[in-house]
Amino acid sequence: MTTVRTTCPYCGVGCGLLATPEGTIKGDPDHPANAGRLCSKGAALAETIDLEGRLLSPRIKGRPAGWDTALDLVAARFAAAIHTHGPDSVAFYVSGQLLSEDYYVANKLMKGFIGSANIDTNSRLCMASSVAGHKRAFGADTVPGTYTDLDQAELIVLTGSNLAWCHPVLFQRILAARAARPALKIITIDPRRTATSAASDLHLAIRPNGDTTLFGSLLSEIVRRGAVDRDYVAAHVSGFEQTVDAARAMNPDDTGLPADDIRRFHDMWIGAEKVVTVFSQGVNQSLGGTDKVNAILNCHLATGRIGRPGMGPFSVTGQPNAMGGREVGGLANTLACHLEIENPTHRKAVQQAWRSPTICTKPGLKAVDLFRACESGRIKALWIMGTNPAVSLPDADSVSRAIARVDFTVVSEVVNRTDTSILTDVQLPATAWGEKTGTVTNSERRISLQRAFLPAPGETRPDWQIICEVARRMGWGDAFAFDSPAAIFREHAALSGRAAALGRDFDISGLADISDAEYAALAPVQWPVTSRAAGTERFFAQGGFFHADGKARMVPVSAMPVPADTAQTLCLNTGRIRDQWHTMTRSGKSARLNQNQAEPFAEIHPKDARFLGVADAELLKIESARGQAVVRAKITDGIGPGALFVPMHWSNTHAPTGRINACIPAVTDPVSGQPASKAVQVRACRFTPHWYGFAASARAMSPGLAYSAVARTATGWRCELAGNAAPDNWEDQARRILNLDTGGVSVMRDPARGTVRIAIHQGAVLKGVFFASPRPIRVARELAISRINRDVSALVALAGLPMSDQPDPGPIVCACFNVGAHAIHDAIRHGATSVEAVGKCTAAGTNCGSCKPDLQALIDARPTRSAAEQEEIRCHVQPM
Repeated sequence: MTTVRTTCPYCGVGCGLLATPEGTIKGDPDHPANAGRLCSKGAALAETIDLEGRLLSPRIKGRPAGWDTALDLVAARFAAAIHTHGPDSVAFYVSGQLLSEDYYVANKLMKGFIGSANIDTNSRLCMASSVAGHKRAFGADTVPGTYTDLDQAELIVLTGSNLAWCHPVLFQRILAARAARPALKIITIDPRRTATSAASDLHLAIRPNGDTTLFGSLLSEIVRRGAVDRDYVAAHVSGFEQTVDAARAMNPDDTGLPADDIRRFHDMWIGAEKVVTVFSQGVNQSLGGTDKVNAILNCHLATGRIGRPGMGPFSVTGQPNAMGGREVGGLANTLACHLEIENPTHRKAVQQAWRSPTICTKPGLKAVDLFRACESGRIKALWIMGTNPAVSLPDADSVSRAIARVDFTVVSEVVNRTDTSILTDVQLPATAWGEKTGTVTNSERRISLQRAFLPAPGETRPDWQIICEVARRMGWGDAFAFDSPAAIFREHAALSGRAAALGRDFDISGLADISDAEYAALAPVQWPVTSRAAGTERFFAQGGFFHADGKARMVPVSAMPVPADTAQTLCLNTGRIRDQWHTMTRSGKSARLNQNQAEPFAEIHPKDARFLGVADAELLKIESARGQAVVRAKITDGIGPGALFVPMHWSNTHAPTGRINACIPAVTDPVSGQPASKAVQVRACRFTPHWYGFAASARAMSPGLAYSAVARTATGWRCELAGNAAPDNWEDQARRILNLDTGGVSVMRDPARGTVRIAIHQGAVLKGVFFASPRPIRVARELAISRINRDVSALVALAGLPMSDQPDPGPIVCACFNVGAHAIHDAIRHGATSVEAVGKCTAAGTNCGSCKPDLQALIDARPTRSAAEQEEIRCHVQPM
């Protein structure tokens, strides 16, 4: 088998992989980002590369079309809109899933040839506030540190980041560092108790939006205790006094934290010179996200704890190429190579390098404003590349309407049907991960190559090639006559040399003459890469900032308003879960990634659940002025009173009522334009269906009920259900839901309890089971799923309970080895009181390590579980 070194397509950690055309995928032990480690998603990549559900040929208005016809139409309609309405009447919306070469040519076409800056990216939703904060403080969007700082730190602060779930490989690296150096301490700042906080030495359950005040209080205490690095500040920093004055004006009580916790935070941060503050979406995704970032940066600048081993602020990115998109100018307010649209010298340099007929002269529409312009009719032609904004953007229902209103819409996509693609006029089939080659940049500025190891299926083409073909048809063929990703990379690298000459940080000019063979063999490397040096690890230890005076700027920031406590509303926080990715178009194809959390849910505090009259595993309706969602209630004291947490992954494809972004208003940070999705006031109430249901089938299901959540399984499909009315015929209902028109049927009804159980067989082989009840279904779900496509009697199938020869694994905790909660509880009962001991007994946690925090939580919770809770676990009432 030919083994290919490539890079993971999930988060911004940028893990190296070893892949084969036969579908074997492992961690690359020689890649510096992960040293062979993988998370559950990376470990399951082989299960996502099949062609089921793929878009394999161009389509116009839903009908097959040839490439020439489709590309001619795209070029003609964009050209017509530009001719009639001007360049600002068209827009691109792109993605951190694109490779840098794709991103580069899209940016070049829009900004240098069409002449508009109306190109923005879904990275606006996760990292724009970090970009803005870096630029305000450093003069450029520079991440100063590197992953090795995590290995060398004395204290790691994780704020706005459930690292154990969202960047598991980095979290396992931190835990390994602490195991090697027990003096290393970890602080987690998060309103929720998470898998990350469970492994921390201090968890600060901060009030939503309290981050700015907390770090303001830290800055004030740094000054009070004399911990300022006066020499560093005098030589390299401006704005110190004004920033300290602003910090002193904040009230630490607004954090919602006990004074002792704040004092302990101050002691630990100030007392450990080597401090790394890691921040992510929980900081960025708020109305004051940029101020939160600068509040963190202010503390590091005041103490000179930046740019040296084991210390510094560290923004970790959400997508595999969020950083690469920032480098090529994928955001609407930047040019390539960290050059600025508003700077005429920068514009001239880019235009000369591109030899373009025009150049944009002002920033374009950021994501939220871009889709508002679509809805108002200002955008006449829209091209969406590699993303699903009808699910991922706030006010998602309005975004769907906006896309539908545009005169002409195009999507470049891998999947045949998404919430977005069904709204567009033209669908262009793009090659997927594993089928295309190009570079990505991870959170530590490390450029790695994603290499193709699979053939391009059907008529699919790489994104860069599709973009260049449209540019050629619009009359700019010479400027887009690239014959490979390597050729695009060389042009980008050469332009970075011009940017460096203008005082910019991004410089890979040392790779401008790279040959095709050298590009194909490119090893992971951190920028800057100049002709004199390759892979500079850190910035700013000796100053050298990118403002005109060479100094950093501490930025005075103000405390954010504290969300009001009311009896009528709850404060909604959204985010990710361990085993899913974005809108599940890739990760949702993996059966094992669907086992741990198979449906959308809301974490809610017991006090709020009692007030609303909702019990565990019942359904909760969440609504705002923008929209509504219905999800499963998950009652936990891991979230504070007055708060909700709901993951953002589910779409119409998997759970039509679970689209939580329909409830999020499209309000943004005034500096970065990043939407706020971490502290949204919503109303909630108990959703009361007539019946609850669970189904497992050998065939795909699309129930069309008041509530449904469909997920792939190893034997077919599973579905959580709820209906607002009892059907006239339960057998007909079951057949429709299970998508099984034929086969023998067995029915068991209990009129007294109102329950119905139905099994459908083809001969002796079980093809589907359906359970309905007035209350949430008590059935051993994983066991029922495992019986599909097996020779199982009707009586066993309808029982839905374990038999002596087939024990119930319970809810799956370890996705790598399919280890359920029951096996883990058995190990704990027999004396396995550590994660390592559980791993020896069950194999759970011994592969990617993503489930280790969950294992520890089960160990910690086991002695206090009541008999009733044990019964709920046994019967798996909660399908979480």
